[in-house]
Parts: sequence; C-alpha cells; structure tokens
Amino acid sequence: MFKTKKEIVFVILAGIFITNAVVAELIGGKLIQIGPFVMSIGILPWPIVFLTTDLINEYFGEKGVRKLSFITACLIAYAFIILLLAIGIPAAKGISPVNDTQFQAVFGQSMWIIVGSIIAFMVSQLIDVTVFWYFKNKTGERKIWLRTTGSTVVSQLFDSFIVLGIAFWLPGKITFDTFITSAITGYVFKLGVAVLLTPIIYLAHHWIKKYISETEH
Repeated sequence: MFKTKKEIVFVILAGIFITNAVVAELIGGKLIQIGPFVMSIGILPWPIVFLTTDLINEYFGEKGVRKLSFITACLIAYAFIILLLAIGIPAAKGISPVNDTQFQAVFGQSMWIIVGSIIAFMVSQLIDVTVFWYFKNKTGERKIWLRTTGSTVVSQLFDSFIVLGIAFWLPGKITFDTFITSAITGYVFKLGVAVLLTPIIYLAHHWIKKYISETEH
C-alpha cells in the first residue's frame, strides 16, 4: 500500500494534524475562564497541530504543509456543513437521548464562528510555513527550536486575534476589552505550550529520522 516509510510517516502526521485541527474548530465555540482571563477551549488541541505542522515542514517541505492546510480547511468546512444538516433534521421525540435544543446548543455554532475559524486557520498556517522556512533557510539544519518556536510566535499572534475578532467581537458576543484580553490569554497559552513542546519536537525529529533512514525490508 505504501511504497516508502516516508509515506507512512506523512499519512500518520497528516491524520494527527487533520483530526486535531477539526476537533479544535468544532469545540472552539466554548469559552473558559482561567482566573480573571477568558479563552476558547478550542485552544487545547492546537499544540498538537503546532507539533505536526513543524514535523511536516521539516520532512515534507513548504508545499506539503500548504496542501495539507488547504485540504484541512475544506474538511473543516465540510464538518460544519454536516453539522448544519444534522441540526436541521428533527430528533426523534421521546426516543433520542439528545433533543434538538441540546444538540443546537453544543453544535449550533454561528456562521461568524465558522468563517472566523477557517480564515484564522488558513492565515496562521500560511504565515507559519513562511516564517518556518525563513528561519530554516538562514540556519540550515541547526537550531530546530528557532524555526519551530519562531513560526509559532508569529503565526499564532494572527490566529488568536482573527478567530476571536470575527467569531465573537464583530457579532457583538463579547466586548472589545474581553476580546483583547482573551486573545492575549490564548496567545500566551499557545506560546507557553510551544516552548514546553520543544523537547518533544527534538525527540520526534530523532525518531522520524531514524525510522525513515532504516533499510526498507
């Protein structure tokens, strides 16, 4: 089925990337409070997206990330379309354990959230891959931490403000002050996790390089 071990690695990384990106968008409508700050629960799966983005960048290049990002954006849109269709079909009264109101409350994200999620995802991914390769072209194979963390620092600044701005602030669901503090909170959280993931990125690089370099049997 797969001709090379590199193809197997790509399929695994792509699967992890797509799954976490779609899940993050689906749960992004829920806001949580951390102390005095508010942020979207959709932030939780994004560290895995960062990790897989960097690994795909490293081993499959800029085109690999760009193509996968476009495919994922289409799949996110597809997921939202299926949810809208599911919301429009009435639940079986007295039989379904989840009624229409409950289903709507969980999955009935507004068009603002859908549009904001997709735009923020594509903008941040395209910026991420551009910054990643800028640093890699400057440093070569050295300083993995610089290109992985550096790309996250820049791309997630845009992502944090775009998604909350379009999804929550523009439609008037949150105030401007809440929008700013929530975006900053989410951004700081993402940066903190990105730094903590640095050792894992180095380990993943080692494992993948070793696996791909092994003689195919």
